[in-house]
Parts: sequence; C-alpha cells; structure tokens
Amino acid sequence: MEDKYEALKLKNQLCFPVYLCAKEIQRKYAPFLDKLNLTYTQYVVMMYFWEHGGSNVKAIGNAMLLDPSTLTPLLKKLEAKGYITRTRSKEDERNLIIKLTESGETLKDKALDIPAQMGSCLALTEEESKTMCRIMYKILQNIEKEK
Repeated sequence: MEDKYEALKLKNQLCFPVYLCAKEIQRKYAPFLDKLNLTYTQYVVMMYFWEHGGSNVKAIGNAMLLDPSTLTPLLKKLEAKGYITRTRSKEDERNLIIKLTESGETLKDKALDIPAQMGSCLALTEEESKTMCRIMYKILQNIEKEK
C-alpha cells in the first residue's frame, strides 16, 4: 500500500538537498573568507564588482536577487571596510552609485585562489560542476518567469 504522505518525505524533496548543499558550501567557504574579512554574501557582491566594476544599488539587487533592506547594510559594511564607495547620483539623488576602491580591487588578488580551493572541497569533476550550474540557472530562470 502506497503511503499517501510519500510526497512530504524529505528524501523526495528537491528543495531539501539544495538547501543543505547551499548551507554546507557556505560553511566550507568560511575559513577562506575569514582571511579576507568577508561574509559569503559580501564575497558574492564583491565578485559582482570585480566582474562589472561600478554599478548602482538597483542593478546589484537585480543581479544578486537581493532586496534593498538586505543590500543596503551589506554595502555600508563593505564601505566601512574600505572596499567600495557609495555616492549619490548628481542626476537622481535616489540613485546610489557604487564603485570599487583601490583596496577593493586589491582584494581581488587575495581572493583569486578561493574558487580552486572550493573546487577541491566539493570534489566534483569539471563536467559535473558545469552540469550542476546549468541546471541551477535553469531553475532560477524558470522561477523568474513565474514572477
């Protein structure tokens, strides 16, 4: 006889292993990021800046899927650490322009080994990593379509 609650078991949920992996991967990042005095979310935002240079709060929030109430305190902390500057746009004072400082750019060199170190922690082949990323981005795209 089939258990009518089978669908509610954790082993049958896609969200549960995704949640566990995300939590454990962030935990694995911690020792590497502690050396840079960054949290995982700060690190991800810094990677955005290293890739895109300056930006505004709205663009960063859209790219990171972070709302302003999360992003604003994070940006203030990065500014206090000397990694970014936040200035009001002269055209529209509601728009904050964020730019990397020299110190923020220098941090990029210190972070250079982190992806390889994390790759060895996860023990996935390059093909497995690419497949996993492709699937995760597909899920995110599908979720965005539903909004």
